[in-house]
Amino acid sequence: MNSVEGLVNQIQGLSTTASDVLSLQKLLKQADDSLHAESTRLLPFLDQLDPSKHSLGYLYFLEACTAGPVTKEQAGSYVLMIARFITSCIAEQIRLAPDKFITVCKRFKDQVLLLEEPLRGVAPMLTAIRKLQSSSEHLTALHPEFLLLCLLSRCYKAGLSILEEDVFEVDQPRDLFLFCYYGGMISIGKKWFRKALELLHNVVTAPMSTINAIAVEAFKKYILVSLIHHGQRNLKNLCQPYIELANSYSNGKIADIETYVEANKDKFESDNNLGLVKQAVSSMYKRNIQRLTQTYLTLSLQDIANRVQLNSPKEAEMHVLQMIKDGEIYATINQKDGMVRFLEDPEQYKTCEMIEHIDSSIQRLMTLSKKLNGLDELMSCDPLYLLKAGRERQRFDFDDFDNVPQRFNI
Repeated sequence: MNSVEGLVNQIQGLSTTASDVLSLQKLLKQADDSLHAESTRLLPFLDQLDPSKHSLGYLYFLEACTAGPVTKEQAGSYVLMIARFITSCIAEQIRLAPDKFITVCKRFKDQVLLLEEPLRGVAPMLTAIRKLQSSSEHLTALHPEFLLLCLLSRCYKAGLSILEEDVFEVDQPRDLFLFCYYGGMISIGKKWFRKALELLHNVVTAPMSTINAIAVEAFKKYILVSLIHHGQRNLKNLCQPYIELANSYSNGKIADIETYVEANKDKFESDNNLGLVKQAVSSMYKRNIQRLTQTYLTLSLQDIANRVQLNSPKEAEMHVLQMIKDGEIYATINQKDGMVRFLEDPEQYKTCEMIEHIDSSIQRLMTLSKKLNGLDELMSCDPLYLLKAGRERQRFDFDDFDNVPQRFNI
């Protein structure tokens, strides 16, 4: 215990200047095994440290304290302690021990889930991400943990705050898979199906040595969201029940798809996708109404109900009004005779708001283009890439291709 007390004194004395903190880091690394050996006795020493001043030392002690099994009663006090640390710690100090900070934050997530209070973890985890990030383009190991908490607490709006950021730096591939998968689920929860498709597509098309469980689950949701948003699916057959559902969807017959869903209800339910499947079925009415706009200028509500397989003109009216509200079709309804008139898109792309939107999109694309060019230049100078490219080049003798017939020359 004397050595622990001595370490506390050193933490208190070496937490002011950057050079002192670097010296402290070396001491803490050497003492790490001893701290874990004394883990059950370290809690009182945390009271002698100020997390807003002694962040690095506090982190080492806190990680050792929380290393063992935690009961539900202990979790309550640990959650408060870790949340206070995350809020007050100095970013520059905790970045010297990122693995320990990530470990503590993941334990924090486990503890709020043990307490069945995921909402308590949302704000502190977002703060932890911001302190760990080197820039907003850096996807950390805490991003998936944060999105999971948002999902479980149904705090979707908080999750959208980091889904809108462009990512160019990833620590581990699994973090990207989970980030996009959970992000896709949050976007589904908000009914932002276009964003959900983008994120789920990133999962199923990302390079992988073998197919992983995350990609398979993402693919199932990708098919369903494709049906809802586009009325079709675009990827190859990996998950047979979902592919057959997509095939049933393509013929436009409500009765067929409802029969298929009922026959495979247990499968969809076991995948936790039954709610999304029901949304896909419901979207078929919308898709069939959109098809009518490509053929007819006017139709009665009764005709729409008959052609789309709805029960009544009133139900058809509700669907049309909702689609008009969502901007999915342009139409007017004459309440006197029950006639629907389909219109062209009224947007002329001349308003100030639209011009500002287009300009911001162009600026973003230019920024992305510069970033990609920079990454391309970095890769072209990477020794491992050059070595691999050199090996590939040696497989071919390019002189053999000099005598290509003239008609094939570009």
